Amino acid sequence: MYPEILHAQQVILLCKERGINNIVISPGSRNAPLTIGFTENDFFNCYSIVDERCAAHVALGIAQQLQKPVAILCTSGSALLNYYPAIAEAFYSEIPILVLSADRPAHKIDIGDGQTIRQRHVFANHILFDTQLEPINSVNDQEGIATNERLINKAINTSIAQRGPVHINIPFEEPLYNKVAEPSLEVKVIDLLKEESSIIPESFIEQWKTSPRKLVILATLNPPVFEKKDLDILTSDPSVLVMSEVSSNVVHENIIWGIDTLIAPIENEVDQIKDLQPDLVVTIGGMIVSKKIKQYLRRFETKVHYHVGKRKAYDTFFKLAGHIKVKPQKWIEQLPKEFIYSDYQKRWTNHFKGYLIKREQYFKNMPWSDFKVFETLFKALPDGIVLQLGNSSTIRYAQLFQMNPSHVVFSNRGTSGIDGSTSTAVGAAMASHQPVVFITGDLSFFYDSNALWNKYIPKDFKIIVINNSGGGIFRILPGHKDTAEFDTYFETEHELTAEHLCHMHNFNYQSISEESAFAKAYQKFIANNEQPQLLEIFTPRRINDTVLLDYFKFLK
Repeated sequence: MYPEILHAQQVILLCKERGINNIVISPGSRNAPLTIGFTENDFFNCYSIVDERCAAHVALGIAQQLQKPVAILCTSGSALLNYYPAIAEAFYSEIPILVLSADRPAHKIDIGDGQTIRQRHVFANHILFDTQLEPINSVNDQEGIATNERLINKAINTSIAQRGPVHINIPFEEPLYNKVAEPSLEVKVIDLLKEESSIIPESFIEQWKTSPRKLVILATLNPPVFEKKDLDILTSDPSVLVMSEVSSNVVHENIIWGIDTLIAPIENEVDQIKDLQPDLVVTIGGMIVSKKIKQYLRRFETKVHYHVGKRKAYDTFFKLAGHIKVKPQKWIEQLPKEFIYSDYQKRWTNHFKGYLIKREQYFKNMPWSDFKVFETLFKALPDGIVLQLGNSSTIRYAQLFQMNPSHVVFSNRGTSGIDGSTSTAVGAAMASHQPVVFITGDLSFFYDSNALWNKYIPKDFKIIVINNSGGGIFRILPGHKDTAEFDTYFETEHELTAEHLCHMHNFNYQSISEESAFAKAYQKFIANNEQPQLLEIFTPRRINDTVLLDYFKFLK
């Protein structure tokens, strides 16, 4: 069945024609015409998620895995505003989301009608394209039909081509629930024009040839971007030092994967760290996690910076010279084959390897803490999983460990917010063919606890909550710790546990608070795939920061 309303039919038919078959719907009445059309057509996979903030992040996780647009549909009023955190994340993480919002007709806005707000352009600062459809009252309204058709096509094309969120606001007048057996009109697909750049500027080639110290930073990347042979070629040049972040999904023997481990011990040793200063910086991927590398390259005034790939080019170091919009593999293929003499790569990779040997001594005596938990986890995680990482402390601790090359790593690093991390991981689990393990902190988990209110969570989905009774990252940052003001307003000390949430949402719950209990609990956690699992690991709130900061002092 189809809705009787014609412009609702247009949306449904064009989504079908363009292959947008995953629809995350939040209940409501004003969106009934579209809900009817999507749910009564077997082409669409429809999910009902009550909380719109969670629903949008679930769609984000699905789209992240499928690398194609996912639609989210809500009723009118404040429901739409709850999408905003996920829309901003999709905007900066370059994840395609099609926002479909039902609305009152224009003449009923701002007259005191219920559940009505100004919905047009509500995401103006964080949307690639937004539009409003016009009601179509007759199949003879060819001009109106053609206009809507063009706008819907443009929204979908923009989301695909520019990889991000788009918004279609759709006014509906009652009656909303009338159905027809067949659509009353046909739709036309306006094909996406693909533009592929393959040119590397001569200015870049000249700078590459003449720079004895070239730094390549690999940030957030959805695999597969590189093959081993590509990385072999790139790292065969002795003047090229490559650093990778955990979310780059790149592991190679000649790449420095622990940026903070390399920089933190020498960041205040001006003579020593100045030798790391590159002549040319190349970034590939999305947002850079490491605050230390960003601060360092700004502090010593990066000479010139190029960004490679289709992702947005940000002037992170205030010296962006150009955006080379070629696939990273193609970029490597076109690099000059002749090398300039340099010991830049060898010197710093050797320096890094020395730290890795030395840190094993620190690990042997490291007490039970957040850092110890991460060290234990990354040794124990099974092969072949999708690893979702929460923000704040979680992603930063993960940066201190080499990733398992069989893992695929994701994190919401567009806005780096804690909101929606759990919902995104749930969405990823709903779409992934591999088991998903999500590691998060306590505040992030509790903030997004409605993520568990979801009947589509796979039985093999697993959550690890590292509960240090507050926002532990604030203890690492400069500030006056252990005061009433700090504990309440910065660290937000609490005594919550996830146990009752798990009982309510049918998650199997286990907890541990000491190293000796880890192995037994973890084995049960990993082995049980009969229902979703949550392992809550408690760590001592007041020593976590000291253990981490002492690690960098020890290396120094």
